[in-house]
Amino acid sequence: MGDANVLKRRQMLYWRLIAASSGLEDVGAAFDATAVELADRLELPAAILDPNVGVDVLLHRYPKLKPDFDAVAACVQAPEGEGQGGADDVDLRRTFAYSKLLLNVFGPNTRTPSCTAGQYQQWCQDVEALERCMGLAPGSLRAGAGPPGGGAGQTMAGTSGAGISGNAPNVDDRQLREELVAMESDLVKRMDLREVLKDDRLAAQLTPTLSLLEQLLRDKSNLSGPALANAKRLIKKYVDDLAAVLKRQVFSTKTGEIDRSVPPKRVFRNLDLKRTVWKNLKNYNPQDGRLYVDQLYYRRTAQKSLNKYLIVVVDQSGSMVDAMVQCAILASIFATIPRVVVSLVAFDTNVIDLTPWAADPFESLLRTNLGGGNDGPLAMQHARGLIVDPRRTTMVWISDFYEFHNDRPLFEMIKAVKQSGVHFIPVGSVSGKGYFSVNEWFRKQLKSIGLPVLTGNIKKLIVELKKQLN
Repeated sequence: MGDANVLKRRQMLYWRLIAASSGLEDVGAAFDATAVELADRLELPAAILDPNVGVDVLLHRYPKLKPDFDAVAACVQAPEGEGQGGADDVDLRRTFAYSKLLLNVFGPNTRTPSCTAGQYQQWCQDVEALERCMGLAPGSLRAGAGPPGGGAGQTMAGTSGAGISGNAPNVDDRQLREELVAMESDLVKRMDLREVLKDDRLAAQLTPTLSLLEQLLRDKSNLSGPALANAKRLIKKYVDDLAAVLKRQVFSTKTGEIDRSVPPKRVFRNLDLKRTVWKNLKNYNPQDGRLYVDQLYYRRTAQKSLNKYLIVVVDQSGSMVDAMVQCAILASIFATIPRVVVSLVAFDTNVIDLTPWAADPFESLLRTNLGGGNDGPLAMQHARGLIVDPRRTTMVWISDFYEFHNDRPLFEMIKAVKQSGVHFIPVGSVSGKGYFSVNEWFRKQLKSIGLPVLTGNIKKLIVELKKQLN
């Protein structure tokens, strides 16, 4: 088979894939017969063309296909110009495998009028199979599923030449993430969650993701019995997994300066062993091979003991769910740090003081009520009442700043809070993934008084908070 014929057959498989992914089944049917015939000649099972069969199931049934999928991974992850060749049949088998991955992730199963838990679970597993082939960690492409701040900015294969035999499209990682996040959100919305949650077996198939979390938070008041218990389990699993990631980021970030006016406490845990040995080297006796220590040295660990105050105010409208979840978790983490007093407030057109549950993000989120309108001045009026010492207070305001009424009253209140000495941090989106809109008038006005709206990676907020609270 010559190169021209291989190219034609490969293009035929991709045209079939494009037709199936675009809802053009009638057009794709013209390629099906040729694809079936070619698969049969290459001794490939018909299931490789069937989007109803998951990739993991396919490989379990036909383990001989694993080298073909491994070849996809090797090709996608290879630098441009490398790993693109191969014998004709090997090249086409690899194209079949790549086409299968994309068919399952973007194909007709994602457009059904309703989505079952099993269908959603298969889609999640197929996305993970695609991630493996791209050399990415599970959840890297489903941005809401993975930890914050991970992996953005690479191309599809970590290079600008990602592709199969030079014919697969060059896709930016960020663009791919945005598309998959939107698809996942749509799949979750088409699931009859209330019915799925009533069945423990079906509920156990659900993967906790941001899209699912948002749906559960919106619908929690309509759930009861086993459905409510399963919803809480899924919310808690997502929150706990994200909290573990954020906690590592918080405690790995550098803290404030040590208070050197306080002498070091002479206890074993503060012993500076390296400095002690170094300073006493002059006392080493070569005759008996011993080091005689006449002075111990200790590290200074004392910090100033004045309390710091953190007030987190969260817009609980649906567009802010990602930032709301992450910042509720951050508030709970900082609540565990000595001498940091945390208050947590959620608002839409009403205000909910969540301070009694600030140390438990799971309980806090259960008490939120995702809604529409914003009444920022009402929330600020309540938040100002929580300020004890302005110069030792940090206020984090999480919102898209689209006010229900007039923008100016809230802006004037923010300006007054800043002038009182409070360190005010306006936060738009802290996911760093996908498009996010902030009221442009607010963005400009806040920047004019030295308060740029923080968006992007959650690490930015963590660094800023640790700077203020240590």
